[in-house]
Amino acid sequence: MTASRRLLATRTSLVAGLAAGSLLLLSGPAFAHVSVQPGTAEKGGYSTINIKVPNEKDNASTVKLELSLDPKHPLASVMPQAVPGWEVKVEKTKLDKPLQMHGKTIDEAVSKVTWTGGKIEPGQFQQFPLSVGQLPTDADELVFKALQTYSDDDVVRWIDPSKPGGEEPEHPAPVLKLVAKGTAGAAAGHSHDDDKADKKDDKKGGVTAEAAGSDKSDKDASDGTARALGIAGIVVGAAGVAFGVLAGRRRTAA
Repeated sequence: MTASRRLLATRTSLVAGLAAGSLLLLSGPAFAHVSVQPGTAEKGGYSTINIKVPNEKDNASTVKLELSLDPKHPLASVMPQAVPGWEVKVEKTKLDKPLQMHGKTIDEAVSKVTWTGGKIEPGQFQQFPLSVGQLPTDADELVFKALQTYSDDDVVRWIDPSKPGGEEPEHPAPVLKLVAKGTAGAAAGHSHDDDKADKKDDKKGGVTAEAAGSDKSDKDASDGTARALGIAGIVVGAAGVAFGVLAGRRRTAA
């Protein structure tokens, strides 16, 4: 084999290796689920959470979100924060067993929150903040059910339960994990001072500024994911290059 042919074979092998590495990276799973951010909160406390809704389609916009709260664990206080361009509707349901909150008897609780009127364009996501409390002390999680409606009338039902240790369902329901007091701060950037502020705002009918902290946590998580994917791409690409070089050497030796 001439020198020029050996050089051509080596270059071809390198290109093939890079292409293989890129395909392996791009073939990874897409994590574009409706989720709760941050994903943890303290039992018995108050928290501001964000329902994060990504648009999974490239030819339609998300135009409606319906969020049903966990009927097993009703919350006495659920207040949505205004989202520019979106209208919000809050529905309440009578409770079979009234709740006690700040010395008052609560006989109804929010069962459903619906956002309409806005658009989440392809390739974008939107966060819908909620101030919630008092969180239950006798549960390890709150499971929400979300219906995402697109402009082409397609409705994606994020309602499938997730089983510990099992394979993730195709459309998992958003889940808020509940942890013991003093442990959620490190996991979700939430503190006892935030709880006190939420309680004061609940009495005044306001919404705290914790959503800004949640946005920061979500941004940090996104940055971490991007770094991880970047490192994975470099590793896979390097492996592909090495494979290509070895293949070229074998061909040269032959």
